[in-house]
Amino acid sequence: MNFNKLFELQRNLDQRINTEKNLQNESLFSKKVLALQVEVSELANETRCFKFWSNKGPSEKDVILEEYVDCLHFILSLGLEKNFENLELIIRHEPHDLTEAFLNIYIDINDFVVCTSKDNYKTLFEDFLSLGRTLGFSSDEIENAYYKKNNLNHKRQDIGY
Repeated sequence: MNFNKLFELQRNLDQRINTEKNLQNESLFSKKVLALQVEVSELANETRCFKFWSNKGPSEKDVILEEYVDCLHFILSLGLEKNFENLELIIRHEPHDLTEAFLNIYIDINDFVVCTSKDNYKTLFEDFLSLGRTLGFSSDEIENAYYKKNNLNHKRQDIGY
């Protein structure tokens, strides 16, 4: 996965939004954290991994992938905000129970909020990438879905989203 390119595309989108919405002098860290938490919840909801009371299966893979890259947008944006884009990330695949993997992401987000360190950011990002593997996504699938959604996000800005 070309993380430098992903960070650059995210930087361009963030700068565009900040300029067009006149947000250059505003701290958006807390809003981005909350947005990430909401997106992670939407992703978990699409997997239905925690819905022990229901027989309905997960959403289609492409729906789950789109929710996954929505989260990725905010993870990248948070890294840019704290100047943590130069990372050596390890994409590991440790089979996880999905519910436990999601809970781990929430813990990582909270750890990052409490101590906004590069190490905590790296842990969050790597655990998120591991979640992607657990969900069955390849690096190429994630990267291509990110490009597609990033283009859609720019088009949404074009029409005043």
